[in-house]
Amino acid sequence: MTQHPVLLPSADRRLGRLSILTVTTSRMTLRHTVRPARADPEPSVVVELQLAGRRSVVQGDRRTTLGPGDLVLLDCRRPYLSTSLDQASQYSVRIPTAELALPDQALAHVVGVRLGSESPVVKLAATYLTQLVGLGAEADLDVFEAPTIELIRAVVASRLDDGVPAVEPPENTLALRIMEFARQHLTDPDLTATKIARAHNISVRHLYTTMSRSGIVLGEWIRGHRLEGCRRELARSAVSGRTVSSIAHAWGFGDATHFSRTFRESFGMSPREWRALHN
Repeated sequence: MTQHPVLLPSADRRLGRLSILTVTTSRMTLRHTVRPARADPEPSVVVELQLAGRRSVVQGDRRTTLGPGDLVLLDCRRPYLSTSLDQASQYSVRIPTAELALPDQALAHVVGVRLGSESPVVKLAATYLTQLVGLGAEADLDVFEAPTIELIRAVVASRLDDGVPAVEPPENTLALRIMEFARQHLTDPDLTATKIARAHNISVRHLYTTMSRSGIVLGEWIRGHRLEGCRRELARSAVSGRTVSSIAHAWGFGDATHFSRTFRESFGMSPREWRALHN
C-alpha cells in the first residue's frame, strides 16, 4: 500500500495577537516560498517546538535537524523549507515581529538554528509551550500573550549570550534597549519620544531612525501595548472592582473619551462592552 503525506493541523488558537498551532505530519516537505513570504500581511516570526519525530529545517544558508524538545525560530519574511523525516509533530507559535521587538541583527543570529533542550532557558520554554497548548478551550489564553513574548525574547537573548562577543557596539543593541525601556514604562503617562531619547542620550530623530530600521513605529507600538494592558484588566475588572476610567488612566490614557474611541477602533467594541462580555 502506498503511503501519502498527511498534514493534520489542529484548530488555530489565539493568544492576543499571537497564534498557536499543533501540526502532525507523515514524511513530507513543506515550503514557505518567496511569494507568500512577501505577501505576509504582517511580518512574523514562527517559533516551533518539535514534539515527536525528526525534522530538517532550512532557512537561508542554515540547515538543521530537530528532535523532540528542540526549538527553532523561522523568519516568515524569508523563504524556508521544512521536511519531516518520519512521523512528526510540532507546536508552532506565530509572533508578529514588531511584538517581539528585537533588532534584525539579533533575529538574524538565531533564525534557522537548532535551540536544544540542553539550554535551561530553551528547556523552560519547551515546558511552558507544552503546558500552554494543553490548557482547555475554556482558558483565557489572551493573558498569556505578554509572558509568551517575554519567554521567547529570553530564548533569543540566551543564544546571543552564547554566540556574540561580550562587548558589542552600543548601536547594535540600541533598538532592543529602547523597547525594553518603553516596555517597563508603559504605565507612565509621561512616556514620550523625548523622554525615551533622553534616557538613552540620543536625539529624538536618532530614536525614530533606529526604530524605523527595526520596522517598528514607536507611538503605535506603545499605544497598542497599552490597549492590550487595558483589555486584560477590563476582563478582570468584575473581580477587582476597578472602573473603566481608572484602568485607562493607570495605563497612560489621560482622556477617557479618546481612550474609548481608540479602544473601539482597535477591538470593535467599547471598553464597557468588552468588560460586560467577560463579567
